[in-house]
Amino acid sequence: MPFVPPAAFTTRPTLQGTFGMSATTHWLATATAQSVLERGGNAFDAATAAGFVLHVVEPHLNGPGGDLTGVFATASDPNPQVLMGQGPAPAGATIAHYRGEGLDLVPGAGGLATAVPGSVDAWLLLLAEHGTWELADVLAYAIGYARDGHPLVGRVGSTIETVAQLFTEHWPTSAQLWMPNGRPPRAGEIVRLPAYARTLERLLEAGSGSSDRRGRIEAARREWKEGLVAREATEFLRTPHRHSSGTDHAAVIDVADFAAFSASFEPAVTAEFRGTTIAKTGAWGQGPVLLQALLILDGLPDEALDPSTAEGAHHVLEALKLALADRDAHYGDGIPDGVLDALLSPEYARERRELIGKDASHEFRPGRPGGQEPFLPPLVTEPAEGAAAGVGEPTVVLSGETRGDTCHVDVVDRWGNIVAVTPSGGWLQSSPTIPELGFCLGSRLQMTWLEEGAPSTLRPGERPRTTLTPTLLLRDGKPAGALGSPGGDQQDQWQLLYLLRTLVGGYSPQQAIDAPALHTTSMPGSFWPRTWTPGGAVVEDRLGDDVIGDLERRGHAVTRAGDWELGRLSSVGRDPETGVLTAAANPRGAQGYAAGR
Repeated sequence: MPFVPPAAFTTRPTLQGTFGMSATTHWLATATAQSVLERGGNAFDAATAAGFVLHVVEPHLNGPGGDLTGVFATASDPNPQVLMGQGPAPAGATIAHYRGEGLDLVPGAGGLATAVPGSVDAWLLLLAEHGTWELADVLAYAIGYARDGHPLVGRVGSTIETVAQLFTEHWPTSAQLWMPNGRPPRAGEIVRLPAYARTLERLLEAGSGSSDRRGRIEAARREWKEGLVAREATEFLRTPHRHSSGTDHAAVIDVADFAAFSASFEPAVTAEFRGTTIAKTGAWGQGPVLLQALLILDGLPDEALDPSTAEGAHHVLEALKLALADRDAHYGDGIPDGVLDALLSPEYARERRELIGKDASHEFRPGRPGGQEPFLPPLVTEPAEGAAAGVGEPTVVLSGETRGDTCHVDVVDRWGNIVAVTPSGGWLQSSPTIPELGFCLGSRLQMTWLEEGAPSTLRPGERPRTTLTPTLLLRDGKPAGALGSPGGDQQDQWQLLYLLRTLVGGYSPQQAIDAPALHTTSMPGSFWPRTWTPGGAVVEDRLGDDVIGDLERRGHAVTRAGDWELGRLSSVGRDPETGVLTAAANPRGAQGYAAGR
């Protein structure tokens, strides 16, 4: 029988309405999306406007030089589609070059970690193909906040304070932008980004000669990929600069790399769980981790799946370890044909389920789907000096290391369009600020290996295996929900808790978001320096001493994270039968909000 949510505690109600709903990781982005809906825009207009605002108001979590993935369905076509905004490695990004620079890992910060930026092109593609608004109207919100200013959230200033010495000693253009008074900005201080506002205005100017809406958007895409942005970014990063390795290097990205990339749409990968279809990215991202974990757990009874109990939490952690081991051994742009089908087969899920014992595993245990031999990544347990475990916001050290930092947008409109997008990368601490553009490029290549033989090995022209992993839900072939979370390696882990609690436990969306969270660190991290904690489990204290003690007796290496620290989930939903819309957002960090009517 389904497990029952505890005493219906929530920090906020699950919003309900019939007009439109928005939920993001920052209230200004949520307000922007809802403003677009109120003015007649659809979900794709609203999400795009919110996405550009997030570049301005959450610059420590994403930026225009970063990347994104999305998953969506339209009112006219319920088949789930993926918005692919993950740029590949530049042509000059070869293992030989990086090894020749004295590197054993791709650095976590600096131009050598830069993949081709995909976020802006992806947002513009989504707007062109499925939106209705003019680009100028969509960008007006971000341009206004960038030019006129907005009150800074405290965590931006905290991030800048952590890397202040790096900025002042090695990245002077970043210090000029983010520390104009010689210090990090304080919470509530008005911050202006005039160079970025001007960059967006130049994209609009590039399309001013076009006679139709789509032509104006396409002209802006060309200007981004072949004009000012590509030229300024590549020229600036040719100068050697400090990387998280503690050494100086020049980037290898070139104008031709920008020009060669285009965001795209592709069919989602799906799996069934308890009568719901879960739609994710392919194995070039980590999306199938959620599908694998659900398929492994699907063979257990409902009462064994409650993450708020010791038994349920143990099962969740062990299933995630197995799915994440397969991610690190098999996922990537170079995954062989047929391997993903084998990973998602009922027979393979049963085989993996049988590995879950009564005690916590401290091993790295990838499988052999379809007989495919696994890549075994280096397993390093010593963390870098000064590093800390990511808990959904960036944790950075002097070198610029960043983990678990992203943002998220969910929108559903009255016509039945629904979209979830997870933008990330291009963090203000990823690489030096490009003065003419007002932003920096990202560091997604740190998710590739400098060892041959992995599907996620660094290869020119191939996408790094991103952690960005939004989710779309369907019931009887009709879109029913969209959700996602920041958190790097934790994104699918926290979404798994949400799905177990809503699809099996009967929680409301807000109850599921508010409930105590946990995740495993018993896998090689996707972010530099790529360490792991064998048997590691990070839990919120609200899980309770009895449950936490039981997990420790089972052998889990438990780290208590505090009461309200893990996860930054948001979601929107649509009842396929009644048309009632819902939205919910995470209270942790006092930053994410839902809105709607």
